Amino acid sequence: MERSSLSPALTVTTAFFILFQLSAAQTNTDYIKTSCLATTYPRLCYDSLSVYANKIQTSPRRLAATALAVAISSAKSTLKSMKVLAKTHGLKPREAAAMMDCVEEAADSVDELNKSMGEMSHVGGPDFEFHMSNIQTWVSAALTDEDTCLDGFAGKAMDGNLKITVRRHINKVAQLISNGLALVNKYASAHTPPST
Repeated sequence: MERSSLSPALTVTTAFFILFQLSAAQTNTDYIKTSCLATTYPRLCYDSLSVYANKIQTSPRRLAATALAVAISSAKSTLKSMKVLAKTHGLKPREAAAMMDCVEEAADSVDELNKSMGEMSHVGGPDFEFHMSNIQTWVSAALTDEDTCLDGFAGKAMDGNLKITVRRHINKVAQLISNGLALVNKYASAHTPPST
């Protein structure tokens, strides 16, 4: 029988390290799961952020920033889809107009989310509340932009596959933005001194 060339101390150290890593990973995912309870879409929140558990760890700032990054990625993808849909041949004039509005709103949403992400890098110090207020404003505006896109498809005359497809794209990104806003708000409230 062949004996292991690892010393018992090294084997114990390796086992301890592996257990520590597993424990830390569990702590990180538990933190994300608990934090996501503050959002409107906790399951989507957890599913979209848990893959970043090692990056987020238990940092509220990294959690909020990662949620914004996920929302930006989805918003960019949605913008790309809206541009493709807007070029669909055979659109009725009202559909074409609604799609052009959606492209504009989706582009505005991406721009506002990018501004908010840029502002996250300045958060800290005596201007914390100022920076967080900017972030909250831009993320809220991005959410409004997504909702405004759907307004162009109101009414029975707009029912059909295009409306269903647009709604599916917009609802997903709006839910991610909503979750991002909730986590930004949670981060801001945890660091804002109480009023006296």
